[in-house]
Amino acid sequence: MIRVLLIAALLFSGGTWAAQDAASTLVKDVSERMLAALERRRGEIDRDPSLIYGLVDDILVPHFDFDKITQAAVGVHWRKATPQQRRELSEGFRQVLIRTYARALLNYSGEEVRYLPVKPGRREDTVTVSTEVREPAGPTVPVDYRMYLKGGRWKVYDVVIDHVSLIANYRSSFNSQIRREGIDALIRRLGVMNAKGQA
Repeated sequence: MIRVLLIAALLFSGGTWAAQDAASTLVKDVSERMLAALERRRGEIDRDPSLIYGLVDDILVPHFDFDKITQAAVGVHWRKATPQQRRELSEGFRQVLIRTYARALLNYSGEEVRYLPVKPGRREDTVTVSTEVREPAGPTVPVDYRMYLKGGRWKVYDVVIDHVSLIANYRSSFNSQIRREGIDALIRRLGVMNAKGQA
């Protein structure tokens, strides 16, 4: 699963493309940019793995919509959260996702990616970029990137790995936590996960 999450880490970016088909080109271009940077600095990163966070920050982070991702993962409870709680939820979940993708990059081992035609989303300003990831001596895993235009830039708001939505997967866990103990308990849990380096 870590290797598949790597591909999710590679493909988050935005642009001012008007055509939906450009999203697929975007995914491929950003993937190649990230892999080239990783290969170029492999020696440094092997000596100091924390350097991977700089690559993630530079290439990927500016193009996530973490508020939208967190809102979707928290679900109906988002409406009940105060502005301060929303900020803390978004920041905590942001750190969880960034760390997950950074670790996945460290485990990259030559997975092959096949890019499929982009699919229009339910709304005019959304698309799904579909790919297939073939792990060495392993099965082909479908990975879809749900993207939308925000201010003329593509943003990724969900990743579907082997037909399982990343947001839906977290939503079940988050909702259970909030129902049992409240929103502040989830905020504390995210803090503990980040402190321990968990995902």
